[in-house]
Amino acid sequence: MNILINDTKKIFTERFGKEAEWITAAPGRVNLIGEHTDYNDGFVFPMAIERYTVIAAGKSLAAESTVFSVNKSESVNVLIDGSAKPADTVTWSGYVQGTLQNCVENGAKLQPFNAVINSNVPLGGGLSSSASLEVAAATLAEVIAGHRFEPVQKALLCQKAEHEYAKMPCGIMDQFISALGQKGCAMLLDCRSRMPKMIPLDDPAVSVLIVNSNVKHELTGSEYPDRRRQCEKAAKLLGVPFLRDATLPQLESAKPVFDKEPDGGVCYRRAKHVITENDRTVAAAEALAKRDWKTAGRLMYESHASMRDDFEITVSEIDILADIARRLDGVIGSRMTGGGFGGCTVSLIESSKESAITEAINKEYTTATGIKPTIFATTAAQGSCAIK
Repeated sequence: MNILINDTKKIFTERFGKEAEWITAAPGRVNLIGEHTDYNDGFVFPMAIERYTVIAAGKSLAAESTVFSVNKSESVNVLIDGSAKPADTVTWSGYVQGTLQNCVENGAKLQPFNAVINSNVPLGGGLSSSASLEVAAATLAEVIAGHRFEPVQKALLCQKAEHEYAKMPCGIMDQFISALGQKGCAMLLDCRSRMPKMIPLDDPAVSVLIVNSNVKHELTGSEYPDRRRQCEKAAKLLGVPFLRDATLPQLESAKPVFDKEPDGGVCYRRAKHVITENDRTVAAAEALAKRDWKTAGRLMYESHASMRDDFEITVSEIDILADIARRLDGVIGSRMTGGGFGGCTVSLIESSKESAITEAINKEYTTATGIKPTIFATTAAQGSCAIK
C-alpha cells in the first residue's frame, strides 16, 4: 500500500500545489465463501485484501469541494452542505457524494476540501471496489470533521449510499469487511445480528490466490435485483421472513407450492443455493478455525457448483478457472467470488506451490480463452484507517 499512498500524495501535490493534510485508505475484499447470502439474512465469510482505495485530501480555499479520480482521470465537485440528492445516472462520483451526504446527515460537519482518489482494487472484478471507495470516503469525512462513527454505523452509512446513489440493493458484507477487517483474520459475519466473528487465517503454509478472469459480461443491470427478488419470493412461498430461516427439508416439502408458480423452478433453485450456502459458510469457518484445509476446500468447490447450477451466476471463463484449479497440485479449494457474471475466483493454496500454480493457471486459461488472467496472492489485510 505504501507505493499507492506515495503516488496519491504526489498527484495531490501536483494538482493542488501543497501537501495533503489527510490520507485515508480502505481495502477491497474477497469472499472466501457465502455468496448472495447477505441480503437473505445469512452468513458470509470475507477477508480484506491487500488492495486499497487511498484518498489524499487537504483544505480548499474555494467554496466548493473538488475530488479527482486517478483511475477515471476525471474531476468533479461534491456537495458537503447536506443538500445532495441521488442523480438519475450512476457514476463513480455518486458513491463518494452519497457517502459524504450520509455522513453529514449523521453529524459530520465538513469544510471545503480538495481530494485525490487512487485505487488498485480491480474494477468490476467482484473484489468490492465500490465499498472500498465508500469506506475510504467515510473515513475521510471522519478525519475532516473530527467526528468518529462507530465502525458498524460507518459500514451502514456506506451501504445506504450504494442503495440510494448507485441504485444497487447490496447486502452488508462488503462495507462491513472494508470497515472492520483485521489483519490476519477472515470475518464470519452473521448478517442478521451484524455480529462479526474473527477467524485467524495466518498460517504461512496456506495462501489465498485471487485470479481475475478479466471478463465482465455485458449485463442488463437487472441480474442482481432479479435474484434478490427471486429469493424474496422463495422466502414468501416457504412462509419465512428470510431464506436464512428455511431448511433444506422444508424446501423439499414445499416443492409442490413452487411448482404452481410460473417462475417456481427458478425460485426453488435460488432458495436451494442460499440454504445450502449458509450451511457451507458456517462449516467452512469452523474448518478454517481448526486448520482443516481439506474440508474447507471441499466446501469451496461445492459452493462453486451451487453458484453455477442453482444460482446461475457463473460464466464459462469462471468455470474454466475453477476446473483448472481443481486439477492442480497444491490447490486446496477454489470458487467464484463476488456477485457473478465474470470477475474473479478465489483459491486456497499451499504457499510453497504458488509459483507453479500461478504459471499453470496463466498458461491453461490463456490457451482455453485467449484472455490473459491477472493473478495475485494476498494475506488477510487491515480494514479502513486514517494514515494521516
